[in-house]
Amino acid sequence: MEKQLSYSCGCLLGLAIGDAMGCAVDKKSWEQISEDYGPNGLLGYDMQTDYAEISSYTQLAAFVCNGLLLNATRGQGDAHLKYITYALRDWAKSQQFLSVTEKTHCWMAQVPSMRRRSCMDTRMVDTLLKETLGTPEEPVNTYEGPAGITAALPIGLFFDPTKMDAHEIGELSVQTVAMLHGAPDAFLAGAVLAYAMAGIIQEPEVPIKQQFTQALDAVRGQFGKQYPEGMQIVDTLMHKAFSLAADGEITPLVAMTLLQCTTAAECLAGAAYACMIHHGNFDEALIVAVNHTGRSAAVGAITGAIMGARMGKEAIPEFYLESLEVEDVLNELNEDMGKRRQLTRLFDDDWDHKYVQGVPVS
Repeated sequence: MEKQLSYSCGCLLGLAIGDAMGCAVDKKSWEQISEDYGPNGLLGYDMQTDYAEISSYTQLAAFVCNGLLLNATRGQGDAHLKYITYALRDWAKSQQFLSVTEKTHCWMAQVPSMRRRSCMDTRMVDTLLKETLGTPEEPVNTYEGPAGITAALPIGLFFDPTKMDAHEIGELSVQTVAMLHGAPDAFLAGAVLAYAMAGIIQEPEVPIKQQFTQALDAVRGQFGKQYPEGMQIVDTLMHKAFSLAADGEITPLVAMTLLQCTTAAECLAGAAYACMIHHGNFDEALIVAVNHTGRSAAVGAITGAIMGARMGKEAIPEFYLESLEVEDVLNELNEDMGKRRQLTRLFDDDWDHKYVQGVPVS
């Protein structure tokens, strides 16, 4: 249990680190990055304040974790999507500068760093505030960008093989990402990420390529007939990443350029590539993940989450953590995830504040 908590904490902290690092160069061209930071690109945080600040990639994952813990507390164990929906709507409302005293389901909505307006795609806010949300069968948009993909990560983190069927990972992650992005390749990429994360948390020693291959097989078997074109896009990109990682003559910059890293599926492939070529080095994987022309924050966030989950919290370099604004919040969230695994019902004042009343512990 202690090891698993280290892996899940590594995932959340790695996500935030990659997000904070990539935000500084997100959407910049490689030419701009190299001009600003030198021929090797960005090698760490570029902090505009005293702390490394995160964006909506980390916020979304944290809110979904909060929603899943709400379900564990208030629900009957099978209302995951209901409480994820509450959580995502709380996040969207928090992006509108509403008063911190407003009643919310999630205590995350009362944490300044988690409610700071830092949405990487403001269309998500508009989408989540609509009366009717999207589903895979009835999408409300055709967005294929990466902004909502990290909402699928907690579903992999929360997977418990003794209490859930594996197919629930795919179903729940597809439904979650489809609330934000209607393009099949976007929500299928989210499902691949969730399956891969579940595998990594359960068996971190299994090679990254194998984890993603197994995740692709699971998603293809579950959704391939229903969404053949979207599945083909995700399949093609992931196998392209596998081939590039196996080619020792191609530089990381060329590989990331070939993968483009602008859509959700492309960013997932870019992150898989960065993790495969530096599978034992958190720092080097992140440097590859953010230095390219593309969505650096998305690739950085996914890469950090994967590497952190594989290596555990202890393997994350201290210099990343000492400036990370949300370290304490994510540590607390991870501890709560551990408590949820150990007990079927929790009765204490702190838990009541957070998961019944929806307010932080002061």
